[in-house]
Amino acid sequence: MALAQVEQPPKRTRSDGERSRQAILRGATELATIEGLEGLSLGRLAAHIGMSKSGLYAHFGSKQELQLATIDAAEEIFDREVTQPGLAAGGPLDQILGLCDAFLSYVERRVFPGGCFFAAAAAEFHAREGGPVRGRIQEFHAEWLALVVDLIRKAQARGEIAADADPEQIAFEIDSVMLGANAAFLLFADSEALERARRGVYDRLEVRDPEPDGGVNRGRAGR
Repeated sequence: MALAQVEQPPKRTRSDGERSRQAILRGATELATIEGLEGLSLGRLAAHIGMSKSGLYAHFGSKQELQLATIDAAEEIFDREVTQPGLAAGGPLDQILGLCDAFLSYVERRVFPGGCFFAAAAAEFHAREGGPVRGRIQEFHAEWLALVVDLIRKAQARGEIAADADPEQIAFEIDSVMLGANAAFLLFADSEALERARRGVYDRLEVRDPEPDGGVNRGRAGR
């Protein structure tokens, strides 16, 4: 039989490999919010997603490589679920409120079973010294705070937030409220914690509460 007539097995395309990698990382982000990034052994992850360890080794050469790739994947999901929807609003004050609303929705919908990925990772690594994994978690959190601070400054320039307010302090308080809501929601499975967080942010920014029909008065309270 001529060689050209021999039926060859279909070749795995690069897109097949990429889809497999994405499936692995999605499983890794979910598992990490429950068992921690340190719990991401190749063996444990293989069992979680129903893949052989040898299949995982083809994508990740070490546990640290897997951890860093998992953080990158979680950041892409956070960007899609929180950052992009939040920044789709109009002016800077709307965007701050949009980011908070999107974050609370991301928590309530349990995009990750263990709540916010980065809140879980920060709690796990806050007492650990150095290392690239801790560094990536710090980098994400610093970028998130910097984004909120920048929006606050822009809102101040438009007269939407008091000009004499400290942007870093406001950003810190908003971030603390969001993290507290995440923790309370996970512990008590009570959406009231999320609503309290939302009201807390509106109060801090001196914005009237959301209107019953879902609209929001974005002007500063008392103006």
